[in-house]
Amino acid sequence: MATFLYKLGRLSFRRRHFVALIWVALLTLAGVGAASAPAAGNSSFSIPGTEAQKAFDLLEQRFPGTSADGATARVVFKAPSGEKMTDPGNKATVKETVKELSDGSEVVRVTDPYQAKAVSKDGTIAYAQVSYKVSGMELDDAAKDALKDSAQDAREAGLTVEIGGDALQAVPHTGSSEIIGIAVAAVVLVITFGSLVAAGLPLLTALIGVGIGVSAITGLASALDLGSTTSTLAMMIGLAVGIDYALFIVSRYRAELAEGRGREEAAGRAVGTAGSAVVFAGLTVVIALVGLSVVNIPMLTKMGIAAAGTVAIAVLIALTMVPALLGYAGRKVKPMGEKGKLLGRAKKKDQPAKPNLGTRWASFVVRRPVAVLLLGVIGLGAAAVPATSLELGLPDDGSQPTSTTQRRAYDLLSEGFGPGFNGPLMVVVDAKGSDDPKAVFAETGDEIKGLKDVVTVTPAQPNKAGDTATITVIPGSKPSSVTTENLVHGIRDAGAGIKADTDANVLVTGSTAMNIDVSEKLNDALVPYLVLVVGLAFLLLIVVFRSILVPLKAALGFLLSVMAALGAVVAVFQWGWLSGLMGVEQTGPVMSMMPIFMVGVVFGLAMDYEVFLVTRMREAYVHGEKPAQAVVTGFRHGARVVTAAAVIMMAVFAGFIGSSESMVKMIGFGLAIAVFFDAFVVRMAIVPAVLALLGRKAWWLPKWLDRALPNVDVEGEGLRTASGDDDRELARV
Repeated sequence: MATFLYKLGRLSFRRRHFVALIWVALLTLAGVGAASAPAAGNSSFSIPGTEAQKAFDLLEQRFPGTSADGATARVVFKAPSGEKMTDPGNKATVKETVKELSDGSEVVRVTDPYQAKAVSKDGTIAYAQVSYKVSGMELDDAAKDALKDSAQDAREAGLTVEIGGDALQAVPHTGSSEIIGIAVAAVVLVITFGSLVAAGLPLLTALIGVGIGVSAITGLASALDLGSTTSTLAMMIGLAVGIDYALFIVSRYRAELAEGRGREEAAGRAVGTAGSAVVFAGLTVVIALVGLSVVNIPMLTKMGIAAAGTVAIAVLIALTMVPALLGYAGRKVKPMGEKGKLLGRAKKKDQPAKPNLGTRWASFVVRRPVAVLLLGVIGLGAAAVPATSLELGLPDDGSQPTSTTQRRAYDLLSEGFGPGFNGPLMVVVDAKGSDDPKAVFAETGDEIKGLKDVVTVTPAQPNKAGDTATITVIPGSKPSSVTTENLVHGIRDAGAGIKADTDANVLVTGSTAMNIDVSEKLNDALVPYLVLVVGLAFLLLIVVFRSILVPLKAALGFLLSVMAALGAVVAVFQWGWLSGLMGVEQTGPVMSMMPIFMVGVVFGLAMDYEVFLVTRMREAYVHGEKPAQAVVTGFRHGARVVTAAAVIMMAVFAGFIGSSESMVKMIGFGLAIAVFFDAFVVRMAIVPAVLALLGRKAWWLPKWLDRALPNVDVEGEGLRTASGDDDRELARV
């Protein structure tokens, strides 16, 4: 592989005009496609195989034209102090509002609070429910404006009016902190390279890669039913890895220049050596992201594949466009050890080389491996403790900032009707195979009334055929509580008994039941996913490092870092530690897909640093250095760059903490803290300590396996042999 990539790097350097033209053309094509593509609607959130989804599909069949997946809005009214909603003036205002709301072309129906008995017991709060033909993201601006205007008219009449539901759902924005993240990355690159030109190369190539990836996703969003979060995730990961991959190749290029090689030769060798590490690091990220498809949640699968595509583009750009731009930069990118005018003094020719910080740190770890290992493991273990209290759920209006009308509507409904009113359960009774459907509907309602935590059970509403009915159940607890989850399971258990007696199916659906089913599905998929992703990456790393213990150590270190990161997420988003600093206005359960998502993404990113750092160690070892010295050599060449890469990745991820979307905010924080733990504790401390303790055993590989594995030559030995650079006999491994 090294020889092929070496030739690719030299070719890209020589034919830089052609390479640059291809990537600019691809960027233009993707941009035109994104601009001309139809606007994407709201990504459909289907969970195949769950009871909630089966009930949802049954509603589509048995209640045609009801728009079961259409947007809903709850317009909540509160009377002024000392008044009631039943007062003639307030009642007239509400009825006028209901009439205005009914005029929209996309409105299916609007419930009158007084006819639907949607007035609180104390008479101070009432609500009207608006149902639409299309989903919240597909709802046109005119319908949203009409909804807001109707509410404003009622406010001007003296009522407090707030709007809940998903009708006002908006595309999330990330805020200015994303730009700050990129600015931090730029500063780190300037400090690392000491040159604006060298620092600008990784940023430019990463932005081009992300531009192509996100534009392609935008262009295909409507056709492939991709949600807005898909492009945000692809941008987040693509930007981080794109900068890192280019950073490693530019750093290796400068190191090759420092050894006296010509610029074209240095570019070829940089791609042949560091580029090999980029390929395998990128493969681990792609495996982790594509592996999300095993969960069988279409939205998560699409997010993973789209992000994986952006990572693949980042790898290709690093292997081709980076050497092409190095050709354009010429002498403006200086050899390693030479500083540009920007950061001042360069090292004098006869001045003895001073050990850098990476060398000094690695030497310390090699001398005190047990102490460093224990300190690192205990520290990560302590950070992971909050993860034992992990509670999972999906965000609802109760997790919105208190400044939003959705959150204020949520609070008003809780105040007037109880916390469970915000998470009603819809029970679908399929009595098509029963002799007396009406009796089945009545029996089901009576069974549910006898369960704990049930406040209200509405009469069954049958369809035209009379063989299927819906029953609305209002729990006594809030949607994300364990009590409500137990109620859902209780209704399903009662339904099993009804099926045995009457052959009727009782299914529970609604957003609350769907959230519960999603959480359970994700929990069930976590272990198989972990086995698949870690297993495939483990095999890949055996090929890269030609070792059993090094990949095993890499996987165990990853588990430590991801558990510590989950602990930090629980502490901030569930317990509320530093929540004000992070902009978390409402604590609550951790998003259901967070654990499995972090396992996938963090594993891929963790292996980046493992590959970049340890391949340098193995390169030194196979060229004759003792194991302990190889660790120091690996840090001398790689620690500074890995540190810069980790800081950049943390800055990019942390930039998404400013998002208005709680899911994106949580992912940004979780990935940023996971990179910190993995790069600075696991890879910089635990890894060298373990390798120092293992010595030559770290690189042991059974002879039969050594013969069976393909020789991918990540260390670039083929390049050394071909050029006669190194006549030293390789260490036996």
